[in-house]
Amino acid sequence: MIICIDVGNTNVKYAIYDGETLKISFRVSTDLKKTSDEYGSQLVNMLKVMDIRRADVTGGIVSSVVPSLDYTIDRMCDLYLGIKPHHIAPGLKSGLNIRCDDVREVGADRIVNCVSAIVEYGENKPMIVVDFGTATTFNVISENNEFIGGVISPGIKGSLDSLVNGTAKLPRVEIEAPKSIIAKNTVTNMQAGIVFGFAGLVEYIVTRIKKELKRSDVKTVATGGFSEIISKEVSCIDVVDKLLTLKGLKYLYYLNRQTSRTE
Repeated sequence: MIICIDVGNTNVKYAIYDGETLKISFRVSTDLKKTSDEYGSQLVNMLKVMDIRRADVTGGIVSSVVPSLDYTIDRMCDLYLGIKPHHIAPGLKSGLNIRCDDVREVGADRIVNCVSAIVEYGENKPMIVVDFGTATTFNVISENNEFIGGVISPGIKGSLDSLVNGTAKLPRVEIEAPKSIIAKNTVTNMQAGIVFGFAGLVEYIVTRIKKELKRSDVKTVATGGFSEIISKEVSCIDVVDKLLTLKGLKYLYYLNRQTSRTE
């Protein structure tokens, strides 16, 4: 079995794969103050719930956009699993050609999502991968399976947090679509603004990308926590895959497989 770990700004997501079979996936809050022992105890408890022995996990791979947690996660893997995980970093084989001004500026999660989309849904046609995470990212893949650029916009939760924290009377609300865009109370007014506002943002950006590519056969794949909510409000998303990043990590681990258990 292998462990795939996606360290994001909001959550740390885990998946245990036995070959191609997903055994368990879960997430915990990203906390820069947590120690390797605290992250390790959470991981061990989840493995116990699924009756997975620590010794059965023989390798791992990490995608991280929080560099200050890299040592903590590596230390956790060493202490609690006895492995040294691969990291999505320069030198790791991905099979993805990156056509950007500076390859080092492309986030690890964006690389993994693009690789995963190509493996899962690639048809030698251009694709757009939209990730509804802490930021909302649009990643454009050419028909030659190249990452050619994209868009970074604010995230849904962060936008709501900004609205609530920057006003005196607006409450924190559940992020869900109200029945009508013409809302009748403060809560549904805010829900309409957040959900339908982001739906409009997604529709416009995807349409603009297709226009610049001069292609109408662009497949759009969405992932991330709010992908299902937004996909119901737009016509431009073809596939929703909330496990896209973890699937990509699994693929990249096997692509770069080496003996990783500590002797």
